[in-house]
Amino acid sequence: MTSTEDAQELAEEIERTRAQLGETVEALTAKTDVKARAQAKVSQLSTRVKGKADQARQQASQQVQQVGKQVQQHPVPLAVSASAAVLVVLFIMGWRRP
Repeated sequence: MTSTEDAQELAEEIERTRAQLGETVEALTAKTDVKARAQAKVSQLSTRVKGKADQARQQASQQVQQVGKQVQQHPVPLAVSASAAVLVVLFIMGWRRP
């Protein structure tokens, strides 16, 4: 090996070491950046909560559709229940009048 090759090899080794050192510093900085880590956690939790809310909304929508179908298939029980509720309200209102 010549001294030129040795110098070039040494320069390449220095460059690799600098790159590794830069990566290490970035990793350590990320670990000590509490604010960024907290924001990342908040973002992660927010995404999870939004997903759960969407899931709950879809389930509620499906249940409303099922109830709607049941009411269409069996309207008499609903009509009887509604009529009974109206009669109870009217009775209470009439009973309270002097």
